[in-house]
Amino acid sequence: MIYLSELGILHVDSDVFPFNLRVVKTLDTIQFSSSVTFFVGENGSGKSTILEAIAAAVGLPAIGSHSVASDETLKPARRLARALRLSWTQKTRKGFFLRAEDFFGFTKYISRLRSEMEEELRRVDEEYQDRSEYSKALAKGPFKSALYELESRYGIDLDANSHGESFLKLFESRFVPNGLYLIDEPEAPLSPQSQLGFMVMLKEMVDEGSQFIIATHSPILLAFPKASIISFDELPIKNIDYNDLEHVNLTRVFLNDPEQFFRHLFS
Repeated sequence: MIYLSELGILHVDSDVFPFNLRVVKTLDTIQFSSSVTFFVGENGSGKSTILEAIAAAVGLPAIGSHSVASDETLKPARRLARALRLSWTQKTRKGFFLRAEDFFGFTKYISRLRSEMEEELRRVDEEYQDRSEYSKALAKGPFKSALYELESRYGIDLDANSHGESFLKLFESRFVPNGLYLIDEPEAPLSPQSQLGFMVMLKEMVDEGSQFIIATHSPILLAFPKASIISFDELPIKNIDYNDLEHVNLTRVFLNDPEQFFRHLFS
């Protein structure tokens, strides 16, 4: 399913970031013709900036301790969002925006929240030790309920899992069908094997009517069947085939003969 079908931009005569970026100055429209669209390019190419601006323009919730509307690091994205034109085949408010750095912070937040609930339960045990079990159960009720909801959604201890397991669990727990999902560098916490697991989840979620726009460097993720790939490495940005990607070809050549690279790099 494709919800967001096109992005256009009103060009602003400004030297203020992010309007001074070359990618913003040369951007006209982006067509979203597939349920999965990848933004690919070197660091600093502007792909994350555009993705963040889309999140701000759509008003998607962010997974993390801050919302898109209040996160200070997203202030430039909100500025750019006001200059975007979004075209929809069908509007949806379902979905979320997730950056790799927010994921790591969120697992710490969930762990801290769980510890606070457990501490409250211990406090009730101490304060109510001379009172009836019924009174103690009533006092514990809100904290046990909150802890149950937390564990039901994210597992016993999200932070104790490997980063890859935690990411997949978090993603699965927050997913709802028929949504728009914007994800920045999901490969950061994922091993190659976990990236394959993520692709399986991605296929299932696409089959449930969702659309994904993903900024990534991963040659594994970029191979997702029937995905559109938009390269930010040359301006103006353009659609590109998987086998024409420098990321893919460099990785392929390196894996075929790493010693050749080492001889060149270390000579």
